[in-house]
Amino acid sequence: MARSIIRRTAKIVMVSLNLIVVVLFLLACIAPYLNTETWWILGFLALMIPYLVVALILFVIFWGIVKPLIALLPLLCLLLGFQQLKVIFAWTPGPSLTERKRENQLRVVDWNLQSFNGLSKNRETKKHVRTEVAASILKLSPDIICLQEFNHADKSGEEADNLSLFKKQYPYYFFSRDYRRSKGAYQSGCIIFSRYPILDTGRVVYPVAESLIFADVLKGEDTIRIFTTHLQSFKFKKEDYSDLDKIRSQEDENLAASRNIVRKMKLAFQRRGRQAVLVRNALDQSPYPALICGDFNDVPGSFTYSHIRDGWQDAFLRKGFAVGRTFISLAPTLRIDYILASPAFEVKTFDMVDEGLSDHIMLVSDLQLKK
Repeated sequence: MARSIIRRTAKIVMVSLNLIVVVLFLLACIAPYLNTETWWILGFLALMIPYLVVALILFVIFWGIVKPLIALLPLLCLLLGFQQLKVIFAWTPGPSLTERKRENQLRVVDWNLQSFNGLSKNRETKKHVRTEVAASILKLSPDIICLQEFNHADKSGEEADNLSLFKKQYPYYFFSRDYRRSKGAYQSGCIIFSRYPILDTGRVVYPVAESLIFADVLKGEDTIRIFTTHLQSFKFKKEDYSDLDKIRSQEDENLAASRNIVRKMKLAFQRRGRQAVLVRNALDQSPYPALICGDFNDVPGSFTYSHIRDGWQDAFLRKGFAVGRTFISLAPTLRIDYILASPAFEVKTFDMVDEGLSDHIMLVSDLQLKK
């Protein structure tokens, strides 16, 4: 009798948990279609998708052993969410990146540099980060370099002349200079370096903080528009990471910590929703084949990614493999940096290069214009 009650209770608990996961996953599946400027709660669900997928797979296995008929529920849910699975996992690894690319191809590097701060806390080590970053990029011999959180100063020292690290080999560039201080002597933002002449440039300023920039690059007889941007981040500081630890450890102060974290994340979701619309509008107005590289600060299951991509090619999905983490903090599933290409391109190679010099991983891709 007691064993029967325990078994029945366990079944009710498992079915209830399964239903909760199913509902959350199905809600997450509509996240790409609803702007987080209004539907900001869906931004949280988009972050949960990889974990919900794992939970559903485990339920399929569990029910397949215990009650095969019930296993159809999580299985059907996974099939309904196939579009989400397609953008999270890549299964088409391309040829490995070589130091030399073909002449008719365009090699693009994208990297959020974390303001050249590096990962080491050692002051002496930090002094060499800027030169190590430049060396890591230059050895790949890219044609186009798109960098976020790039800074430059008109004086030497810790806030150094970082433009000089690239200008010799890449004389053509466009720098957003979104932030300025010391009477303009120090600037930071996004930058595009090009081996080829730049015919025109432009900048779309967001309502808050940074911007979207583009450069029209002339390669042979072809003009290509290169976009780069850094979308709104959660702006977590040291105390916020401490709050996250409190939440994980279930300390007494975790309610206040949770409110603070949720407030920051909500604001970021809303701002990215607005920014995504501005970015997509700019991409649609391009008269040339185009690429956008950047730190979107949002995952593939989000409105931000879906709205910006909108039929364009994700270089990682074309020639990558697995989950493709690009941000090394917080969670192992955060792919928030992208190289997206308009349909005029064919993606030849894609790779992620972790040099241990930033909290983001460098992306590099070889692309070719279709003729």
